[in-house]
Amino acid sequence: MAKIGVFVCHCGENIASVVDTEKLVKEISEHPGVAVATEYKYFCSDPGQETVKRAIRENNLTGVVVSACSPRMHETTFRKACAEAGLNPYMLEMANIREHCSWVHSDKEEATNKAIEITRSLVEKVKRNNDLKPISVPVTRRALVIGGGIAGIQAALDIASAGREVVLVEREPSIGGHMSQLSETFPTLDCSQCILTPRMVEAIQHPNIKVLTYSEIESVDGYIGNFKVKVRKKARYVDMDKCTGCGDCIQKCPVKKIPSEFECGLGNRTAIYTPFAQAVPNVPVIDTTRCTYFKNGKCKICQKTCQIENCIDFEMQDTFEEIEVGAIVVATGFQIQDTTLYGEYGYGKYKDVITGLSFERLASASGPTGGVIRRPSDGKIPDTIVFIQCAGSRDPSKGVKYCSKICCMYTAKHAMLYAHKNHDGKSQIFYMDIRAAGKGYDEFTRRAIEEDGAEYLRGRVSKLYEENGKLIVRGVDSLLGKPVEVAADMVVLATAMVPQPDAKETAKKIGIGYDEYGFYNEAHLKLRPVETATAGIYLCGACQSPKDIPDSVAQASAAAAKVIGLFSREQLEREPVVASVSDATCAGCFGCVMACPYNAIDVRDINDRNGNLIKQVADINPGLCQGCGTCVTFCRSNSIDLAGFTEKQIFAEVMAL
Repeated sequence: MAKIGVFVCHCGENIASVVDTEKLVKEISEHPGVAVATEYKYFCSDPGQETVKRAIRENNLTGVVVSACSPRMHETTFRKACAEAGLNPYMLEMANIREHCSWVHSDKEEATNKAIEITRSLVEKVKRNNDLKPISVPVTRRALVIGGGIAGIQAALDIASAGREVVLVEREPSIGGHMSQLSETFPTLDCSQCILTPRMVEAIQHPNIKVLTYSEIESVDGYIGNFKVKVRKKARYVDMDKCTGCGDCIQKCPVKKIPSEFECGLGNRTAIYTPFAQAVPNVPVIDTTRCTYFKNGKCKICQKTCQIENCIDFEMQDTFEEIEVGAIVVATGFQIQDTTLYGEYGYGKYKDVITGLSFERLASASGPTGGVIRRPSDGKIPDTIVFIQCAGSRDPSKGVKYCSKICCMYTAKHAMLYAHKNHDGKSQIFYMDIRAAGKGYDEFTRRAIEEDGAEYLRGRVSKLYEENGKLIVRGVDSLLGKPVEVAADMVVLATAMVPQPDAKETAKKIGIGYDEYGFYNEAHLKLRPVETATAGIYLCGACQSPKDIPDSVAQASAAAAKVIGLFSREQLEREPVVASVSDATCAGCFGCVMACPYNAIDVRDINDRNGNLIKQVADINPGLCQGCGTCVTFCRSNSIDLAGFTEKQIFAEVMAL
């Protein structure tokens, strides 16, 4: 006979204010098979869990139903409590009467009746639950980090420092990401390169880190603890083992007028180049789309100049490397929005309208102007600069509804840098709201206003045009309630942070989810912020959402901690909620093979004693299966069941309603 315990949680007032918990307990206590029914204000608290444990022991309960919040919230908590009381943790079910009842209904009677029905259906299900055991899978204790920005570097260093091998893959010729382009960082105005370069060098020199630059992920197969990753190592046409980084080839290259991506087009580079002076590794790469030899078969001056034999090889081809890893950290970073979408701001039309990232390069001592802020059009030092915030962010008409988070802070920083370099200069900032939430952030923006003379104008810019060598910025000061017109020498746009252009394609390769914009989805916003829905794959940095450097570094260390925890055991225990196939009834149609989104189903031969083939059936790899149930719905012969959600269990739930 089933002996079920039902525990109804008030969840403070979240549930009890709408659901009549006393009536729920009374009704469910009369249901067949229910041995215990009680209520408590917070069952997730220590006293609440002790109540559950005591009831299991004293009444020899065979199953437990907790009527409370979503199982995503506290299922693990109550499973642990059941296990400590001697009950199989998979003999627990959670009836979600918070999200499904109290949060969506205002009528108390209707909400209570619905809560009774939901709880009753879960009682019937738990009667038919089986004692399941976690699945053990071996763990390859090597990690892959995708992206070599500050977040990827931090994650790689933390994992490597714990004694585990790390492969760091970066698509650009050097690690460093966008942080390497910055002049100084808020709120301390530290030199960006002074902070970043030692970390880059530490990563390339760490004995546990293998850095693959100018490389991209081709495919990812496998499952947590056992991923197989194929990496394309693009041809640099320079032998990394032989090159000393002397730079002679770069100096002699005759093609010198190529706009530099690193300098945001404000400076030039050659056809053979390193992105910036502090690049790691300090090995150049040949741009085949601009190189004279690759265009017409002539030149090879770089090869003739190089003093090391066969260091530059024009016959080099892309190569592939298969890597086995147990965990993946995704840190692919961000890009800035295409500002040509804003015709009213004149970007692309007027040379002196630039992005915030371009301003960083002008302010940087290693930038194209040596740290002197000059107008791109004529090289003059501007007397007045207008900064326009929310140039892309918080603008549904342009497709970006969200706040990019860092713009208010870096605009204040830009105004301060300009004031420090040009004491007589004037900076005016058009803004919607100042969002400076962080340690020392609000103080930083106040300093820009009070000490460095930045003038903030609350309002949007409607039009920008050129007149007599000046950029005329028309806007409105909503605090004064009147239009404003400013004659500026240069305009800087605080452009939106957006995902990488191929973020969605990368997500599909890796097997993770993404939102409407292309930022990667975490498993749970509050409780699992660095995990993805795919076990063993973690997120950090601005690939998940707009972030500043401190947040990116903190999240990178959090992701690293998750990986280190995963690698702490040679065998991994995972959820037993996986599908299984009945060989006796499987018709061999293999519709499930095509339907499975995790490639967890193969074809298996069934032979007689003499080795003769009898038939072929579907075979599910429990290590790969994620328990989504897609195969169950596709099976024409009804031969597949999902552990914990069998046909008998679901039918019992439905019939109890």
